[in-house]
Amino acid sequence: MKKLYYTANVFLILILGLLVSCKKSDTANLTENKNTKPKKKIEYKKPESTISYQIAKTKDWLKTNEADSSKLDIVYAVNRTDKANFKKLDSVVIPADFSGDLVYYLPFPLHVVALEEVSKIIIFSYPTQTFAAYENGELVYTGPTNMGRKKDPTPTGLFFTNWKAEKTTSTFNDEWDLKWNFNIENKLGVGFHEYELPGYPASHSCLRLLEKDAKYLYKFADEWILKDKENVKVKGTPVVVFGSYNFDGPKPWLQLASDPKVLNISESDIEKEVKPFIQKILDNQKLREAEQQTTAL
Repeated sequence: MKKLYYTANVFLILILGLLVSCKKSDTANLTENKNTKPKKKIEYKKPESTISYQIAKTKDWLKTNEADSSKLDIVYAVNRTDKANFKKLDSVVIPADFSGDLVYYLPFPLHVVALEEVSKIIIFSYPTQTFAAYENGELVYTGPTNMGRKKDPTPTGLFFTNWKAEKTTSTFNDEWDLKWNFNIENKLGVGFHEYELPGYPASHSCLRLLEKDAKYLYKFADEWILKDKENVKVKGTPVVVFGSYNFDGPKPWLQLASDPKVLNISESDIEKEVKPFIQKILDNQKLREAEQQTTAL
């Protein structure tokens, strides 16, 4: 009888041990899930047919399409221009099918595995005159840009956003008002902001954007965190500018009429451009996360 009593107690202890172990395991899993960043996934609408382009006379095309805002948004982006300057162009590149979202008409890939650990990054392509914003490797926004002209090229490499202003004055000319400006190179005064897009690199080294795109990036990117008036504690959002532009040749996007994929930027292209800077980007990201946790306490 006494033997049976001890056996029952041992059995009970084993069951309790298993229950505690399972509870700890569940708690660990919950903690792990809580600390894991949810991956941002955007479902974009694909075009109904294979994308192709043709060259058209601007005035002729506008006669039948000027009232269609969805078409105009895509055409402005494809021709790297804005409403006012589009009308000044003699010939433009026109997609045959407008049924897809803008991402399918611009060159950046929808996902980049090499950027999955990077919470936020903005990339500007000089050769294609386009930009893209990624969150953990997922393309969340893209659009056209007009970068530095031949005389005043936009510097390339890794930068970080620092200060921003809804309206500021250009350091080149105090008569130029820059709206939704986000500075990326403080000493040189280089930043991205809203300004006219004539359809080719025309700026004094800055990265010009459409109004809606400038507003998006203005909210998307983070400002730096200063330690004091002269020292930076945490840098802002990483910005990578890469490539070069053939100023003496025709506009690159005109080639889309003969080869719709000629400007495509691949995942490996992005990985190649970002790889030299990835550690700096991740190190700064850790500093920002630590600062945010400290502030939240």
